[in-house]
Amino acid sequence: MGERIVYLLFTDTGTLLSKTINYFTKQQLNHVSISFDKELKEVYSFGRKYENNPFIGGFVREDTRGELLKKSECEIYTYQLSEEEYQRIYYHVKVVEARKHAYKYNFIGLFCILIQLEWNRSNAFFCSQFIASLLNDIEHINFDKPDCFVRPADIRELNQLKLIYKGRLGRYFSNEKPAANQLVEQQQNVSTFYLPRKLLRFVMK
Repeated sequence: MGERIVYLLFTDTGTLLSKTINYFTKQQLNHVSISFDKELKEVYSFGRKYENNPFIGGFVREDTRGELLKKSECEIYTYQLSEEEYQRIYYHVKVVEARKHAYKYNFIGLFCILIQLEWNRSNAFFCSQFIASLLNDIEHINFDKPDCFVRPADIRELNQLKLIYKGRLGRYFSNEKPAANQLVEQQQNVSTFYLPRKLLRFVMK
């Protein structure tokens, strides 16, 4: 199918905020991030900026080896893309990253999604809303709903996602392999596309 791969990371940190969202959505793994490497060194989403404060959020490059995330339960999926689609998504992320201070976490949007009130705030996203906006750059993906209504569970239902790992995120990085019923692994060698400097200079103007 495609020539490049992105990784979608779904996590449940077990925090009070996470449990509250789980209660209202009747779902688990209610945080989603995107990565461009199998080692999850380059992971992006909208979420908390500080591990000990859930109320200050925005665009973040997440530390998957930090105390909060490495203890979380997770599922990791791969999605194959063409080279053009991969670069388009990576460029989209880098444009947002270059202006990250202009973006906010869409706390109001979390409430609106519960009551099905469509409210698109400028430069404000919650995690699945942001990932949906990226995936909409792929022509054959259509969520049949506005980005502000897309939940992590909707993204997990995409047909071409392939599960490669399920379990505690910290164990994904460990030499100790989880039990067979917790690990689904596919060996892949994927190099990361880096935004050309001239484009990065352009978006940072």
